[in-house]
Amino acid sequence: MPLLKNSQFVEDEYIAVADDAPLPVSGKVLIAASRFVEAFHLTVGLRLSNTDKIENLKPHFNRIALIVLPFPSFADGRSYSIARQLRLDGYRGELRAEGNVLPDQLQMLHQVGFDSFLISDRFPLEVWQKASQQMSLAYQRGLYRQHETEVWSERHKAKGHGNVH
Repeated sequence: MPLLKNSQFVEDEYIAVADDAPLPVSGKVLIAASRFVEAFHLTVGLRLSNTDKIENLKPHFNRIALIVLPFPSFADGRSYSIARQLRLDGYRGELRAEGNVLPDQLQMLHQVGFDSFLISDRFPLEVWQKASQQMSLAYQRGLYRQHETEVWSERHKAKGHGNVH
C-alpha cells in the first residue's frame, strides 16, 4: 500500500515483523506492542490494536518512533480517540493510520494527531493527495499541523480582533 505523509507519497522506512518471526539485528521495525521489550536494540514502531491499553506506553514514548493505529472500518472511531490521547499524553513520534480510511477523513485524522496514512487502492492516488492538501483551517481547536489555524481565529483576525485563543 502507498504511504501518504506530509501530502507526499513516500517509501515506508519500517519493516513489518510478524508476531512469530525473529527480530532483525538492526533497522527500523514495526511490531506488535506485546513485543516491545524484546526489541530495545532497534528503532521501534508499534502496531496497536483498538483494545491495547496505552497507559503503559507513556514512560517509553522516547523509545517509540512510530505508532500505527488500525481502522478496521471507516465507521470505527476508536483510533481517533487513541491518537488524541497519545498526543495529549505527550507522544511526539509519528502516528500512522492504516485500514479503512477514506479521503474525506484525512482532515480530522490530522487534527487528532496523525502524521501518515497507509492508504488503499480504493481511490486514485491523486484523490488522496488532493484530500491531504484540501483544508488549511480547522473548525475545532485541537492538535493541528504547524500551518493550520482554526476558523474562529481567522474570522476574528479579519475583523481586527487579533488572534485570540
